Amino acid sequence: MVKGLQGFSWTMLLLFCALQELGAWAMHTAAEGPGLGQPGDPALLAGGRVKRGWVWNQFFVVEEYTGTEPLYVGKIHSDSDEGDGSIKYTISGEGAGTIFLIDEITGDIHATERLDREQKTFYTLRAQARDRQTDQLLEPESEFIIKVQDINDSEPRFLEGPYIGSVAELSPIGTSVMQVMASDADDPTYGSSARVVYSVLEGEQHFTVDSKTGVIRTAVADLDRETQDRYEVVIRATDMAGQLGGLSGSTTVTIVVTDVNDNPPRFPQKMYQFSIVETAPVGTAIGRVKAEDSDVGENTDMMYQVKDEEGVEVFKVITDSNTQEAVITVQKPLDYESKKVHTVVVEALNKFVDPRFVDLGTFRDQTIVRVSVLDVDEPPEFRPPSNLMEVQEDAHVGSVVGVVTALDPDTANHPVRYAIDRSTDAERIFDIDANTGAIVTGKVLDRETAGWHNITVLAMEADNHSQVSRASLLIRILDVNDNPPELATPYEAAVCEDAKPGQLIQTISVVDRDEPQSGHRFYFTLAPEATNNHHFSLLDIKDNTAAVHTQRMGFNRQEQDVYLLPILVVDSGPPALSSTGTLTIRICGCDSSGAIQSCNSTAYVVSATLSPGALIALLVCVLILVVLVLLILTLKRHHKSHLTSEDDEDMRDNVIKYNDEGGGEQDTEAYDMSALRSLYDFSEIKGGDGGGGPGEGGPSGNTASELHALPQWVQSPDLDFSVFRDYICKKVEQADEDLSVPPYDSFQTYAFEGSDSPVPSLSSINTWSSGSEQDFSYLGSWGPRFRQLAALYAGRRGEEDSEES
Repeated sequence: MVKGLQGFSWTMLLLFCALQELGAWAMHTAAEGPGLGQPGDPALLAGGRVKRGWVWNQFFVVEEYTGTEPLYVGKIHSDSDEGDGSIKYTISGEGAGTIFLIDEITGDIHATERLDREQKTFYTLRAQARDRQTDQLLEPESEFIIKVQDINDSEPRFLEGPYIGSVAELSPIGTSVMQVMASDADDPTYGSSARVVYSVLEGEQHFTVDSKTGVIRTAVADLDRETQDRYEVVIRATDMAGQLGGLSGSTTVTIVVTDVNDNPPRFPQKMYQFSIVETAPVGTAIGRVKAEDSDVGENTDMMYQVKDEEGVEVFKVITDSNTQEAVITVQKPLDYESKKVHTVVVEALNKFVDPRFVDLGTFRDQTIVRVSVLDVDEPPEFRPPSNLMEVQEDAHVGSVVGVVTALDPDTANHPVRYAIDRSTDAERIFDIDANTGAIVTGKVLDRETAGWHNITVLAMEADNHSQVSRASLLIRILDVNDNPPELATPYEAAVCEDAKPGQLIQTISVVDRDEPQSGHRFYFTLAPEATNNHHFSLLDIKDNTAAVHTQRMGFNRQEQDVYLLPILVVDSGPPALSSTGTLTIRICGCDSSGAIQSCNSTAYVVSATLSPGALIALLVCVLILVVLVLLILTLKRHHKSHLTSEDDEDMRDNVIKYNDEGGGEQDTEAYDMSALRSLYDFSEIKGGDGGGGPGEGGPSGNTASELHALPQWVQSPDLDFSVFRDYICKKVEQADEDLSVPPYDSFQTYAFEGSDSPVPSLSSINTWSSGSEQDFSYLGSWGPRFRQLAALYAGRRGEEDSEES
């Protein structure tokens, strides 16, 4: 135990004297700080002596204590403590009362639990000294630290594993592979518990490790991936700087040896043999060969090529990028009869060569490929392969056009037979000799109809018609002069009556269906029958055209209005052929400017042609008009038949309705009352039948004429309405029985005008009595508008009475 220094209020005792050497540790001062108390502080005594503040050294406690008794940490003490137990010591803070306990009387501090520095390195507490009787603070509260002292109880650990590194094969010694690092949880500031060194436990023959940095390097220069492509190296990390008693940990590092192109390609065999039929088409694959390469990845990419000149002409090598194989294909047609065996030299070489390893040798290899050609029965072959023949169009039937030749390429050399594919010569214009191959004409030729013929000739073995060869043959028909020249069109020309001599009328050109090799040359002259012509002249322009001119002064169309000029045209042959064409010349009347006005007493009209679109539109319009006319006629016929059927069944009266009331009683000319007559027979009252003249006590002559025009329905005694009654009853009965349709026929009664009307109905439909039974005297009470009507009926009534008397 160490006694406190003079002038300080507290003295701390340390647990182990052996730890006094740690006095170099930093001093931790209480909250009040070192030094004297401030004036007025309660620590000041009455005599003026000043109490000094707290001064503490750090307390230390060793971790991982395994003893059975509490571990003594240290002691706090006050100079005023006389050992009579009047002072009570207490602590508070981290672990106070649980981990750390204090003796209230002596101030001894003990640790009751096992501590681990790796979990908590120090604890902060506060110390108090109180009067046991009054519980007042004798000293200000002070803070102190209990530090957990480290021991080497944690081994180094590799936290970033597992480790995987790589290094290229054939790398030089000392090539860095990767770095490993280990961690130690012990205190790196105290002793050597956290000082780690590295070493190789397994794999030291090929790799080393730096003891301080943990960098792994190659120990040899002959690492070969093809021999061993990975290594498992065990690295150990030891603390205490590798001294005896230090703890250690290890990890396994996987080191992959990467490939470099240090191995050339090698063919497993020095010779390969393949066979193929001689009829194999160009591009047919014969076989595959592959060179082996011990490398991997892109270092195994190959390129193949044919080295010998003979093989280059006949065969081709293609590299399969997926399998790295050489595909040998046919580049030129094979022929068993020409060569039965081909020898090809194929070379393989790496696509990517590492220049660092060029001194290891050439990175290529060669092999021999023998290709045997198999014989097959082949069809005949045409020789020579000329496919053009010519024949004159005037050649006689059976003339030889040419000869085709085909030979059997097989060793047996079978005889060949010939034929023409008739699908290419359906008209049988040509024939062929089956034995000799001579092509002859089968019909008369005409170059103007067909100048070229394309036929297919067949050649087959005489005893095996399945072996057939085909050859396309073009036959050109050579032209002979067998068509005379003709005028290009039926020429017509017009000339004015006042034409002058030498005036150009028409330019003539001709056409000829022949095609001479030297070109056309035509000659023009007037036909012999026109030698006495003094009206027109013909001039050969020497360019296969001719010009017609007038030869006289003026013409008279009254004497002759049309001239026919025969023209003779001759070609250049051979043989020279000719034809005669006629130029029609009309004499026309012209105006002062020379424009034609009329020919043959008819106005000269320049013909105008309608375009196809206008003609189509015109035809469409005519067609539409015809359809409309037909449609209207059909509708009229249908409507007429419909009206006829309705008229046969409609037996109702015709009622004419006038909505205009008229101009009053003075207007007697507004209506034609005869239109109100029904179809029935009404009696008419004539002026002279009443027995009185114009002046005999009755209406005047005008009134009688008006009565003559007034309609009056009078039931004839011989009228029979049973027909109408039966018809209406029949229709009503049919409508009543058929409930699915509305009653199209109905019977309406017009006899009732209304209960409030002072005037009864005037309708004659409901009148069943004769005219003599009706009384129209009530019409006089209807007012001035009906005065004329009342006068008319009153006069009618008077006449009837006189007749009865």
